[in-house]
Amino acid sequence: MNQDLSPIQQVIKAHRRGEPAGLYSVCCSHPIVLSAAMSVAARYDTLLLVEATSNQVDQFGGYTGMNPAQFRDYVRRLAQERGFPLERLVLGGDHLGPNAWQGRPALEAMAHADELVAAYAAAGFHKIHLDCSMRCADDPATLDDETVAARSARLAAIAEAAAAQASHPPPVYVIGTEVPVPGGESSLLDAGAPTSPQAAKRTLDVHCRAFLGAGLHAAWRRVIAMVVQPGVDFDHSHIQHYDAAQAASLSAFVAGRPGLVFEAHSTDYQRESSLHEMVRDHFAILKVGPAATFALREGLLALCQIEDELVPREQASRLMAVLDEVMLAKPEHWRKHYPGSSEEQRVMRRYGLSDRCRYYWNEAPVAAAVETLCANLDAIEIPLPLLSQHLHEQYLEVLQGQLGTGARELLEDKVGRVLAQYARACKRNAAVAVDHAASIC
Repeated sequence: MNQDLSPIQQVIKAHRRGEPAGLYSVCCSHPIVLSAAMSVAARYDTLLLVEATSNQVDQFGGYTGMNPAQFRDYVRRLAQERGFPLERLVLGGDHLGPNAWQGRPALEAMAHADELVAAYAAAGFHKIHLDCSMRCADDPATLDDETVAARSARLAAIAEAAAAQASHPPPVYVIGTEVPVPGGESSLLDAGAPTSPQAAKRTLDVHCRAFLGAGLHAAWRRVIAMVVQPGVDFDHSHIQHYDAAQAASLSAFVAGRPGLVFEAHSTDYQRESSLHEMVRDHFAILKVGPAATFALREGLLALCQIEDELVPREQASRLMAVLDEVMLAKPEHWRKHYPGSSEEQRVMRRYGLSDRCRYYWNEAPVAAAVETLCANLDAIEIPLPLLSQHLHEQYLEVLQGQLGTGARELLEDKVGRVLAQYARACKRNAAVAVDHAASIC
């Protein structure tokens, strides 16, 4: 294998040789999710691609409070604590562009985007998703492909310079104009049909002209993927599943473009068989985020139900009540996603597939309640019947001696079962891995 290629490029090259190889991208900052991802990557011997979105991490801190260099150090520190090899850890930046500043004029929004991309590239993020598909305040109602491509090329030039100045390997890029909404749709009625091959060809041609016109010949050779709509999506309560027949013409289009694959966003909650089909059909980069934190929330709620049975009320964490109190006090992350009555909103805040509660785990009262929950349960022995009732898959693993009953260990296993589906879909010997689907994490 060509050692001059980065690990990501090597996987893409293997895929284009006909191997059933792909990449799964974990778009999350939660330490339990990332620890679970490291366990899964170690078990299946895969790369671990961790991506931060422009909402999570930016030059001002994003909603995590971290800039790109701080996020890099945070993830690397977790890897070192877990004994995960740093050479198998790759960082990516997702939706890098004016996304966070859409309400400002284009001149101002793109100036912030310039700084954003420079910060990511200077921090060593290797995979850069250039996303200029959203309109700014003074843009026309619909952006033309030429404007999107020109802005993307502008950001690529900045990333090239920043990476070179920091002595990092040159980044690889993902482009596209038909980019699903980050984090899922407000309603599947807003979800699009699969991108047409004609639209994909136009996007590729326009970006090629923009990159080459800007003198970015080397960067263009490192464009590994294009974001398209493969016909998968989700909203707060529904899932649009992959239909290989509907995506067949799109798959055939990219098959004739050597070195290029599709990147599929919003693949959360897809059946594992669909994930395998998507990799087969050249949607070789699968992104997952809300499904992982949804599993985390499921696990935390299950632990709360166990706590209710075992811990005196005055000592209990009240985690789910605290979470809802904070969400009500700071509704900006969920209000526009959850229409309906106050009761319908209450149910969606806790159970919605778009998992808007993932924005609140870092809030101090919520984080403190999680700590109390874990401390309460780690101080006692969880009876097996309660574990069977509320975390049955983990109960079976405990019975076999393959899992302990520590709260964080149970949570990591819960999340890891979701991520393992992606690892099996992307691994070259996936057929063997599926045969051992029962023993994960």
